[in-house]
Amino acid sequence: MRVETIDEENNTAERLRHALVDRLREQGAVRTAGVEAALRAVPRHLFAPTVPLEEAYADEVILTKHDETGRPISAASQPSVVAMMLERLQAEPGRRILEIGAGTGYNAALLAHLTGDDGHVVTIDLDEDIVDGARAALAAVDCRNTRVILGDGALGHPDGAPYDRVIATVGAWDLPPAWLEQLAPDGRLVVPMRLRGSVSRAITFERYAGRWVSQASDICGFVPLRGIADDARQTVRLAPDGAVTLQTHQDQSVDAAAIGNVLEQPSREAWTGVPLSPGESYQWLWLWLGCRMDNALSRMAVERSAIDSGLVRPLFGWGSMAIFGKDDLAYLTQRPVATDSARQAYEIGVIGHGPGAEELIHQATGAIRLWDRDYRHRTAHFEIQPGGDRKESERFEHADGRFVFDRPHNRLIVSWV
Repeated sequence: MRVETIDEENNTAERLRHALVDRLREQGAVRTAGVEAALRAVPRHLFAPTVPLEEAYADEVILTKHDETGRPISAASQPSVVAMMLERLQAEPGRRILEIGAGTGYNAALLAHLTGDDGHVVTIDLDEDIVDGARAALAAVDCRNTRVILGDGALGHPDGAPYDRVIATVGAWDLPPAWLEQLAPDGRLVVPMRLRGSVSRAITFERYAGRWVSQASDICGFVPLRGIADDARQTVRLAPDGAVTLQTHQDQSVDAAAIGNVLEQPSREAWTGVPLSPGESYQWLWLWLGCRMDNALSRMAVERSAIDSGLVRPLFGWGSMAIFGKDDLAYLTQRPVATDSARQAYEIGVIGHGPGAEELIHQATGAIRLWDRDYRHRTAHFEIQPGGDRKESERFEHADGRFVFDRPHNRLIVSWV
């Protein structure tokens, strides 16, 4: 009887796994035969044994560990994001791979399948319990060409260098020198970078003339790197019951006490006259505002009760993106506008609270109109200059949409061309 139960479970898992991969192919997240074969072969549920099979094969993040405050610090990433990053990485047979963030071990198993018997995967995590769990799961699926290391991912693993590919499955604000130093000269790096404030993208870098230049970028979100390169962040309550919160980061200035009651102040709003086309994403506007605003751009998370009560009118059910000063705040909103298309378009607006709200609204609406006029149809590119290559002043901005931000180890350049 028990054998039949196990067989039924295995059959269900296989059916759900293939259905998930079919959906990812239809969405365009899976594009190559190698990535498709890996996703079909590796049983994700064995790396997430505490969740039901339907959850293991949903296109959702599975949170696996939280810190003492309840903040997630480890997860099994969303399968569509996993597939996207594997496609960008181009982990071919025989390659040597360094992965930062072992997590459940699932991504390492996919990498091992992609690189084959002649390849080798090293994956690193900071916590012993995470490492032990990844080792056990990889052993359970008989994954032999992987090595799970207990250590700080910011240091890489020099004993296995040089690597053909480095992939980070944790968010990074700066690129630790070890990742770049341990890559082969023709290597490729795929890393979820927090660019400014709460704006992040998974960027694919390759080396050209001592600089690291983006080949592609995709919107994403990951738990941040911990350890030496820890990316500190803070959650500020904007409503007493926690129904509205603001996420802030180390590259932003925030006075939590001063801004905590900002939504109690009268609201002001302004409309930009800029419509978002049917099906168009906000992601590039967020990147533009993140670079353009003095204090960057932050994620403002909202619970349904705050919307229903009329406290806020955010872009989406989850919330919106916001800019803030010491005791004022402005966030993006939208309203439907008529179009010739059968699909609904929305005009972008800004709602502000606090004594400096008028100025924040003015800055935001001006930046949105500039983006619409000059940069909306351009493509953003990214470049990393290691510390010794810095030749420009900090946060230098050209008229042609070029922004430069210094980090502890590197200089990040974002430009629209």
